[in-house]
Amino acid sequence: MYIPKNNIQTDKKQIIDFIKRFSFGTIITSKNNLPIATHLPFLVSESDDAIILTSHFAKANEQWKDIEKNNILIIFSEPHAYISPKNYDKELNVPTWNYISVHAYGQGKIIGEIEKVNQLLENTIENYEVEYKQQWKKLPQDFKTKMINGIVAFEINVTEIQAKEKLSQNKTENERKNIINSLSNSKDSNEKVIGEYMNKQLNQ
Repeated sequence: MYIPKNNIQTDKKQIIDFIKRFSFGTIITSKNNLPIATHLPFLVSESDDAIILTSHFAKANEQWKDIEKNNILIIFSEPHAYISPKNYDKELNVPTWNYISVHAYGQGKIIGEIEKVNQLLENTIENYEVEYKQQWKKLPQDFKTKMINGIVAFEINVTEIQAKEKLSQNKTENERKNIINSLSNSKDSNEKVIGEYMNKQLNQ
């Protein structure tokens, strides 16, 4: 990913927090020199200082057959906002786009053990809707087994991570405040989130 120096994010905790918040990622693999992508929710954890991403495919999605063969790219990128030149001090300016994106590269491994697959599903429930866990526990075991047999769970050991925050760092403080004010008062949730991240960065 192209990242100018003033847009690089290297703080590991902030990167992991971003992935947790915007966990619906795009996993990209390659087969016969053709890129293939699937959109999936991911869980992120740390093990011995390494970042681990876990998720599962529907078994009918044959992309799972390729995740152990080559390096994998997973992209997390959700909040973004159009930036109008009306926020700048000088008229000689053009519109742009602010956004945050994380690219995680790594090696994939299929999770084959039923116990580990079931644990992944329970962890996913706890992450997205902990209240559902009681209902899940009451479901018949044969139903849950059928569900587990219909998916392929996997984990990615992240070997390289690139994070970019394009948040008008090249603009003056006054211009950045103008942008933050404009985005914070927007009705668009994406724009509000970018305003939130810009305000946090400006006050660091």
